[in-house]
Amino acid sequence: MANVSDTIDLHWFLPTGGDSRDVLPAADGNRRAPTAAYLGQVARAADDLGFVGLLTPCGTMCEDAWLATARLIGETERVKFLVAFRPGLLSPTLAAQMASTYQRMSDGRLLLNIVTGAEVAEMGRFGDWLDKDTRYRRAGEFLEIMKAAWGAEPIDRETEHYKVVAATTRAVPDPLPPIYFGGASPAAEAVAAKHVDVYLAWGEPPDMVRERLDRMRSLAAAEGRTLRFGIRFHVITRDTSEEAWAIADRVLASMDPRSIAAAQEEFARTASVGQQRMAALHGGSTDRLEIHPNVWAGIGLVRGGAGTALVGSHTEVADRIAEYHELGFDEFILSGYPHLEEAYWFGEGVMPILRGRGLLAPDPNRGEDQVVSTFR
Repeated sequence: MANVSDTIDLHWFLPTGGDSRDVLPAADGNRRAPTAAYLGQVARAADDLGFVGLLTPCGTMCEDAWLATARLIGETERVKFLVAFRPGLLSPTLAAQMASTYQRMSDGRLLLNIVTGAEVAEMGRFGDWLDKDTRYRRAGEFLEIMKAAWGAEPIDRETEHYKVVAATTRAVPDPLPPIYFGGASPAAEAVAAKHVDVYLAWGEPPDMVRERLDRMRSLAAAEGRTLRFGIRFHVITRDTSEEAWAIADRVLASMDPRSIAAAQEEFARTASVGQQRMAALHGGSTDRLEIHPNVWAGIGLVRGGAGTALVGSHTEVADRIAEYHELGFDEFILSGYPHLEEAYWFGEGVMPILRGRGLLAPDPNRGEDQVVSTFR
């Protein structure tokens, strides 16, 4: 363990692709569209419960992250927006200007999540046909220029993919937006070590992520830098372990074998090393999905990307978060189905335990005795 903060930051997820009570929305009306009204409910809940930030995804299956979150600035007071975007789809100077404006419009509530993209079909929708390693090289150049454009003086820079002259923004953003970034391939790790502030991993068992953290610390040290580490999990937390696992069983029962098989075929073709690691946790089998105490790989049977959930009583989930914090993770990006209700289950059930252990800063919105009980 090294470079671990005394306290952790907890983030929630903004479901800009829609929401439901199951990973795969059923046809019986359980789907919730990502309307401005519903996303506002989720954002206000995260704000009220004391989450630090809201991760907003990118891609053609969801609303645009920049626009959707900008709509919510005025509806929230404190929560930050972790905006995901693909660096190859806009110029680094434009991204610097957008981030700079966002910081002023939001009073400094922007976090940036850089997503290079792995799947050919998704990138092809945007006309980006570079191979994966080249996209990572371009991402490194993009980050170098974007950060330089935030400086007080205009900069000239020429790289393999960019040439900018007098790149700058109207004003230096205050504070500079932290840069979040994930990727399990050697090309991704090289970019992270050199350019980013928070390196992200998906929720793997401790032994699998421990070696990655050790390697990333070494790579960053070689660049004269240190990194913060974040990890992405879904959560199913209830008053008792039995209640939580009953929800997990219901979620698993909602997945039909054809959907599981189709997802496995897609995962077998993926170019994403992270997705390959997620799929290997279960291999498409519904047996032995608890891959570590209270770490359940069931969601990854049908969902791409982050596929593991912390499942258990509030105390058990708090124990697992403490365990991953001991490994070196200071930031946890969480989600649940549906995101509104699960934010309250976690916020009312797990957060007080973490605060009681000194792992979570005091809630800035209310006293420790005050509890919002909406979905009990």
